[in-house]
Amino acid sequence: MPADRHLLAEFLRVYPFQPATAWWRAVEIGELMRFGHLLAGLCLDVGCGDGLLTRIIDRRAGPQPRTWVGIDPDPAEVALARQLGFYAELMNAPADRIEQPDAHFDCALSNSVLEHIPEVDAVLREVGRVLKPGAPFLVSVPSADFHGCLGGPSAPRRALLRQTRADYLHEIDRRTAHVHYRSEAEWRDGLAAAGFAEVRCSSYFTAPQVRRWETLSNLTAGLLHRIHPRPPIEIQRSLGLRRSRSMPAWLAGAVAPLVAAGVGGAAQPCGGLMIVAYRGA
Repeated sequence: MPADRHLLAEFLRVYPFQPATAWWRAVEIGELMRFGHLLAGLCLDVGCGDGLLTRIIDRRAGPQPRTWVGIDPDPAEVALARQLGFYAELMNAPADRIEQPDAHFDCALSNSVLEHIPEVDAVLREVGRVLKPGAPFLVSVPSADFHGCLGGPSAPRRALLRQTRADYLHEIDRRTAHVHYRSEAEWRDGLAAAGFAEVRCSSYFTAPQVRRWETLSNLTAGLLHRIHPRPPIEIQRSLGLRRSRSMPAWLAGAVAPLVAAGVGGAAQPCGGLMIVAYRGA
């Protein structure tokens, strides 16, 4: 299966105006749930955003008891997360300044966040500080091969916009606010320096899956970004798309097969990296 259709429908329901994001999340969280049993006890959500994603993760991670504490530097996103009533505590702060004592958390999660942070090693050290010895840190990030999985620019884009491959990749990175694509070795080194003794990595996102995201993104956020060259989250706020809205469940279920249609599942994963790191003693 290229993506869990039920999970895709769930994300389409909560992100009704962001089909590319829904697709990305369905693939990503389908992989993350292989390690859902590690999320237990007092859990730190690094870069919690509006909380909708983590609430879905929590529902699917298994019956073990969990209490979530979220941290995010964006006050508007923290305000949205607070409205959910899902988190026991929320911190409006950057993740290199966590207002908790040493060895406080049983686990931590950072889902599609660390690729946006320039000084990411400071965040790794701070997460390591607040985790108990042996506690797991689950991380998902685009891989060092992410650019290679992209198909564009298309021939019409090249002809109409005179856009080179390098220009196109720069546009994608600016729109997604990706500031780095670390290799597996670089993540291992950074985590080891931050006090993590065991690091396990696996790949997800095949090239066809990445290109389906690329197509959906270019047709939605990509068009808006060309009209209003601002960060996508600012565009969504200006259009009122960050407010709590949802697609009817029956409609999301009908749309999900259309979004996933034609994406093969046999290709090797290359576009994403799932990391499970354990805090050293």
